[in-house]
Amino acid sequence: MLSILNSGKITLLFRSLSVMSIFIKPHHRGKSNKGQQGNILMKKHFLGCLFFLGILLSNAQTPDLVRLEYTVIPENDSGIQTSRYRAVLNAPLKLSDRDDYFVIGGEYNEYHFDVNRPLPFESNSLETLHIIDLNLGYTFKVTEDWRFIAAIVPRLASNFEIGIENNDFRLNASVAFMKERKNIDKPYRFVFGLSYNSATGLPFPLPLLNYNKRFHPNWSYSVGVPRWDIKYHSDNKKHVTQAALFLDGYFVNIQNDVLLPNDVVGTSISLSALVSAVGYQYKFTKEISVYGLVGYSLVQEGLIRDGNRNRAFILNNQGNIYLRTGFKIGIF
Repeated sequence: MLSILNSGKITLLFRSLSVMSIFIKPHHRGKSNKGQQGNILMKKHFLGCLFFLGILLSNAQTPDLVRLEYTVIPENDSGIQTSRYRAVLNAPLKLSDRDDYFVIGGEYNEYHFDVNRPLPFESNSLETLHIIDLNLGYTFKVTEDWRFIAAIVPRLASNFEIGIENNDFRLNASVAFMKERKNIDKPYRFVFGLSYNSATGLPFPLPLLNYNKRFHPNWSYSVGVPRWDIKYHSDNKKHVTQAALFLDGYFVNIQNDVLLPNDVVGTSISLSALVSAVGYQYKFTKEISVYGLVGYSLVQEGLIRDGNRNRAFILNNQGNIYLRTGFKIGIF
């Protein structure tokens, strides 16, 4: 979560884990006796690890005070349909006349998986997953153009089969600086900093970067991690169309574990995906809008992981259709 002040009011730039499909087509990880195939497999796993870290440490940035959202992955050859319900609520509290703000809020994601095909293990405990975030942030102006941002997000991520246990808890933390120039011909916003996520298992933070620019009265673009997009804004400021490429994913603890083939024990479940989409947004006011996205996951990897967070079982390595709609009160 990142918090920023815009035109005398607080704005929120949140980094939250979105949800997509979890079960597409089960595939057990095999071994190759050929050195060349082993090298290719090792390279794929290395790239997949980097991809997963990118998901965890720089998740979708959305400047929301309120958001209600529904995402669905229709059933395909896997016989699986996935849906997600998401709710976000945040409140800024002004601390002084110097534009210092404390932000408190929360986010809830619930994922449902309708499994209509047999799997080689008991999957009932994985058909509903939950992620609950508490958003705590502080921000103040350093200069007229620069702002400092700090945030801590305690998280519970679990299937909650037996209440709450220690492994359900995660912690995300970010510190960043933001430069914003609005009253110029080509306004822009630049954010850079560091982000830490305990789910990665790394003892150090990784970089956070985002750049947004309105390069034409009707056109803007954003580049960075985890989202790249280009948008067209209508002359009456009511309609926005976009093409986007973004990372999506999650990491959730499995209570009671899962016994996989070959007596492997799965303790957590994760998804990393790269989604290409087109979207439309209708603005009732500058801040209040409804929106929809239609896309396809170009690359994705859904896994059950063992106690060392190694790949234990591949659930999903195929692309799929991605549909999202929602309502929000935001800034950008």
